[in-house]
Amino acid sequence: MTDKSDPADLPAFDSDRPEWAQAHGPLRSFGRIKSRPIKARQAALFDTLMPQIAVPDPTKGPIDPAALMPEAKQVWLEIGFGGGEHLAEQAGRNPEALMIGCEPFLNGVASALRHVEEGGLKNVRLHADDARAVMTALPDASLDRVMILFPDPWHKVRHNKRRFLQDETAVEIARLLKPGGRVRFVTDWLDYAEWALERLERTPGLTRIMAEGEDWFAVSADHVVTRYEEKKLGDTAPIFLEFERRA
Repeated sequence: MTDKSDPADLPAFDSDRPEWAQAHGPLRSFGRIKSRPIKARQAALFDTLMPQIAVPDPTKGPIDPAALMPEAKQVWLEIGFGGGEHLAEQAGRNPEALMIGCEPFLNGVASALRHVEEGGLKNVRLHADDARAVMTALPDASLDRVMILFPDPWHKVRHNKRRFLQDETAVEIARLLKPGGRVRFVTDWLDYAEWALERLERTPGLTRIMAEGEDWFAVSADHVVTRYEEKKLGDTAPIFLEFERRA
């Protein structure tokens, strides 16, 4: 399936009209869901591996992380995992943690499936669609970590409303985090970093964890560099924002 529509041509969101959401669903924060043809081996994993590790359909009811991995000591959520390199590496480093990854771009999901298979990872669960549906289905205080790495920047001011991190998603993240749980936001676009900082700082329950000297560019100790990051497509070096959920 290929999405040939221009995301900028999608219906404009009207926050003052709740019927808009009912008619159109949440405003899309991503563009294409597929680009080049998916390789045969990866395509086969959609039939063999994906049914085993797919997150239950969030539109059918609540999602219980304990049912996905009963022995998990922590639950992490990565929103928009790209090619899955970061998700897979973190899963390998933290086998006791359940890693839930959400990504609407099918080529990225195919890549993640390959990483999961090659790594023999048993603690990864994938959702090949918008993360917001999964977030809505998760219970309060159910996550230890939320990772948002290099989300679509939506540069034009008239498109800023399509950015994933809005006031409402920041509030939802705070709801999902356990006391002491953390959210990490990373971007290589300065204006998006400023946008995200403003929204996270005004979200009740979240407190910023400052790097020494308030260094925006201080790389988090457990950060995994991905191929996307190495392309340096933004207008700045990666900026790391980390917030903790207060008790």
